[in-house]
Amino acid sequence: MSSNPPVAKKIPAERVHHGDTVIDEYAWLAGKDDPDTISYLEAENAYLEQETSHLTELRDQLFQEIKNRTQETDLTVPSRKGAWWYFTRTEEGKQYAVSCRVPADSETPPDITPGERLENEQIIVDGNELAGDSPFFAMGTSSVSPDGTMLAYSTDYSGGERFTLRFKDLRTGELLPDEIAGIFYGGAWSADGSTFFYTRVDSAWRPYQVYRHTLGTGEDTLVYQEDDERFWVGIGLTRSERYLVLGAGSKITSEVRLLDATTPSGEFRLVRPRKTGVEYGVEHAGDFFYVLHNENARNFELATAPLDDPGAWTPLIPHRDDTRLLEIEAFAGQAVLHFRRDGLTGLRVLPHNGEPPYEIEFPEPLYDVSPAGNPEFVTNRLRLGYTSMVTPPSVYDYDLASRDLILLKRRPVLGGYDPDDYEQFREWATAEDGTKVPISIVKRKDCTLPAPTVLYGYGSYETSIDPSFSVPRLSILDRGFVFSVAHVRGGGEMGRQWYEDGKLTRKKNTFTDFVAAVRHMKRSGWSSKVIARGGSAGGLLMGAAVNLAPEEFAGVVAEVPFVDALNTILDPSLPLTVIEWDEWGDPLHNPEVYAYMKGYTPYENVDGRTYPPILAITSLNDTRVLYHEPAKWIARLRATAAGGPFLLKTEMGAGHGGRSGRYDAWREEAFALAWMIERGTA
Repeated sequence: MSSNPPVAKKIPAERVHHGDTVIDEYAWLAGKDDPDTISYLEAENAYLEQETSHLTELRDQLFQEIKNRTQETDLTVPSRKGAWWYFTRTEEGKQYAVSCRVPADSETPPDITPGERLENEQIIVDGNELAGDSPFFAMGTSSVSPDGTMLAYSTDYSGGERFTLRFKDLRTGELLPDEIAGIFYGGAWSADGSTFFYTRVDSAWRPYQVYRHTLGTGEDTLVYQEDDERFWVGIGLTRSERYLVLGAGSKITSEVRLLDATTPSGEFRLVRPRKTGVEYGVEHAGDFFYVLHNENARNFELATAPLDDPGAWTPLIPHRDDTRLLEIEAFAGQAVLHFRRDGLTGLRVLPHNGEPPYEIEFPEPLYDVSPAGNPEFVTNRLRLGYTSMVTPPSVYDYDLASRDLILLKRRPVLGGYDPDDYEQFREWATAEDGTKVPISIVKRKDCTLPAPTVLYGYGSYETSIDPSFSVPRLSILDRGFVFSVAHVRGGGEMGRQWYEDGKLTRKKNTFTDFVAAVRHMKRSGWSSKVIARGGSAGGLLMGAAVNLAPEEFAGVVAEVPFVDALNTILDPSLPLTVIEWDEWGDPLHNPEVYAYMKGYTPYENVDGRTYPPILAITSLNDTRVLYHEPAKWIARLRATAAGGPFLLKTEMGAGHGGRSGRYDAWREEAFALAWMIERGTA
């Protein structure tokens, strides 16, 4: 192996904020179009391959294990919408899914055998055909009109998350001449399918405009523009197909406008004007609205409102300190409330016929459940998704009359997987301030403790890393590893307060919670070595935690890591920065926030101590966490810290989510797993 990694040149760039002068010698790496930048990233990739070439056989073996455990030719459980059952197929040897439908002639989903096509099956869109030979391909939307005759779909071939929108007549298979470039994710049809609403982003990659496109006319009309740089906009159609819902929201505030979907050229009606700190959402339930909001209700409460005055809210389910209300799914005869309590998700059915509400019970100690694929407004069944750390993703129909759970499909895991060979646990670490931090754990029953452990963390945006199943994870569990998730503050696992205690000037709790979780895993006999893993904002967690306690880690995998957070949040011209001020604070205008962030951001706090081996993975076309953040971080680690090695892997043709095809994604995962296995067994 080479002992001479690439050395990033130092070009001092001075930054002065609030009287603080900082020299950033690697700022030049932000020059994406600079040939020196590309040469440096390519040199890092070559060095990475050189340093990990001895893992090639293991990587290939892991890839084959993932592939061999996956039923490559498979399909989703059909969901009924109007006169059709919709589903997607995957086929062996093909990177992307194929969306299909068959006519509906009953309430029971058709029994379709993977690999066999029905006589009356119609292909809506074939991702493989659209992708062609492109090294990257992603779809931003795929939406069928309410009458089932038209398809709106959008494509991206670079990873830059700007899509081109097209329309297909599903009766003839012909593409319409309408084509709109540079749009964002999502969109919504009018009730009659004559009009499609979509969003555009500004120079900071913020969706801020909603346009109305009338098919066949070439007319695109701006119907809403959000000028407050903290707010995003989005557009959707209610399940009842009665209302178009235009939402504007920041990290802490939201505002909703409604329009009768039968009059797409009409004016949107404001539900309630925005009020800082108040979030709300509206669902149509027939002759009234449900409103889920957090006004004077930290964990949210559920209210109702009349159709002619949607801003008049009458409480239905009041706030509870121990239960976070997540979303309400409204149907003609009932509603389903998705909630979180004691670190786990749950479902509560609210009948409209006067019967008392009730919760659906599940048997496992750790699990995750949510509504899934319920496009029909009038229905006697609820489709839900369920998984745990030992139970593969499962699709159930819940019969609302008999209250029976009907298992429709459990993702096949080939190769003789037996869930009884594994067991899951919930542990609690004690943070520096005495807070109990939950840890979810899974291992083989025959695993000898203490064992090498992968500890995953995220801890931002109230995002919860719930107990879930992973096929690739089996490859490390079967090699004697423990896998665990630290549910640190800043996430949403324990309610809204849990999130608020890990953001802004309480952000450091996220990092100290993670270090407490590492130490708990070791001291309680679970772990011999701990390899930490996290991505995006979880990559910030990785960098901050390893700065706090580098001696606790046997290795760190940081994927698309937000490790140069202070410099990014100081620059309002960068994508998404102003929006992020509600999450991290505004260091540009507030010296206290500046000082606080400078005290924890990974790039600012690398020092000369001995650090564990670190693998940073990024993508050149990432628009969310720019590639130069991990590039600068690795360069500074290599120049400043002892230990390592410090490795940088840059996908030169992908975005925030990495490579797009499933086989490519499996190879990337095999690469990371091989590196972690070596760290845990070295």
